[in-house]
Amino acid sequence: MKPEYDLSKFKSRKNPYTSRLKKPVTMRLSEDVIGYFKKMAEENGVPYQSLINLYLRDCAAQHRTIHIAWRKQV
Repeated sequence: MKPEYDLSKFKSRKNPYTSRLKKPVTMRLSEDVIGYFKKMAEENGVPYQSLINLYLRDCAAQHRTIHIAWRKQV
């Protein structure tokens, strides 16, 4: 950087994209699930983790729910 720049007069501001940042998480997924998304991601030219994020985002936007009925142990 050139010494004639005086940045002391600039005011700092909050990053407007902070709310859109992604948070790293650890998940355990079945190999067949990962394979499914990797294949689909390769066909569409996007990273598979981005594809999984897009799918989950769509689920959240559509307020999809899952109904699980566990079998009772005898």
